[in-house]
Amino acid sequence: RYNSFTMDLIDTHCHIHDLAFFPDNREEVYARAVEAGVGMLCVGTSEGDSRAAVEFVQERELAWAVVGVHPHDAKDGVDDIGTLLAEQPPRVVGIGEIGLDYYYNHSPREVQIAALEQQLQWAVDYDLPVSFHVREAFSDFWPVFDNFTGVRGVLHSFTDTRANADRAFERDLYIGINGISTFTKVAEQQAMYASLPLSKIVLETDAPFLTPAPHRGKMNMPNYVERVAIHLAVLYNVPYLEVATTTTTNARRLFDIN
Repeated sequence: RYNSFTMDLIDTHCHIHDLAFFPDNREEVYARAVEAGVGMLCVGTSEGDSRAAVEFVQERELAWAVVGVHPHDAKDGVDDIGTLLAEQPPRVVGIGEIGLDYYYNHSPREVQIAALEQQLQWAVDYDLPVSFHVREAFSDFWPVFDNFTGVRGVLHSFTDTRANADRAFERDLYIGINGISTFTKVAEQQAMYASLPLSKIVLETDAPFLTPAPHRGKMNMPNYVERVAIHLAVLYNVPYLEVATTTTTNARRLFDIN
C-alpha cells in the first residue's frame, strides 16, 4: 500500500513526533533513523497526540502513524479518534496504543474497557492492525479482545509471561520487543524472551523511553532499535541479518507497509 525507501529495520513503536519529548530535535532524530535504514511508526497516546503523529509523518518517507488513546488517557474520551479515522488521513497504518493498564489505574477500569472496546470496533471497521498496551490486566483484556473478530496486532513492550505470549500467538498476534530485553534482570523475563519464536516478533524502541544497552542513560531513538536486533541475534544464536529480515518482514506484513 505504501512505497518506502530501503528499510533494514522497522521500529514499530516510537513517540518522536511528540514535542513534549523531542521539542527541538525531531528532525535530527528522524534523520539519524533514515541514515540507519530504520523505518518508524509514530504512535499516538491521546486524541491530540494522535493528530500530532499524523501531521509529523506526512512527507516523511520512512515514518507512518498509529492513532489511538492510551488507557491512561481513556478518561478524557476517544471520540476524536473516530473523527480522525473518518477523515482517512494518509500514512495511518494502525490504531494504538490502546489497551488496559491496571498497574497505574490513571483511568477507571470500566472507562479503560469502554475505550478499548470502541477503538477495537474502529480497528474492525477500518481494517487496521492494533498496537496494544496491556499491563497487569490480561485477565480482563482477553475476554474483551475475543469479543471482536478478525483483529490483528501486536502486544507492545511485552514483559509478561510465556503463557500470555502463547495466548497472543493463538490469536495470531505479534509480540513487540524493545530495550527491556537487553537490560532486564528478571530471570523469568529473560527466559521468556529467549523462548519466543522469531517468526512472531516485531522490534520497537518506545523512544524516548526504555533505551537499550549499551546506551542506558541516554534518550532513546529509533536508530537504537538495531541494538535490540543485535541482542536477539545473540540470544537466539542466529545471524543478525536473519533477525533484521524476519522482524522487518513481520512488521511490513502486519502494518501493510510495502
